[in-house]
Amino acid sequence: MNKMFSFMAGAICGALIGGVTALLLTPNSGEQLRSDVRERLETAVAEARKAMAEKQAELDAQFEKMKNG
Repeated sequence: MNKMFSFMAGAICGALIGGVTALLLTPNSGEQLRSDVRERLETAVAEARKAMAEKQAELDAQFEKMKNG
């Protein structure tokens, strides 16, 4: 559980840092910039959810193995 929390915290911090960096370094218009940031955030959230689901499935399998084993 601690590793999963650490991963999620790292993913969120990375997404925030990436977003701020994009805001500061991108010469796009405001609307284009907001669109890009929204897209990157949605991608980061989707990847985090996928990683969480994979880890949950792994932990469920381990739990069942220990329960039955």
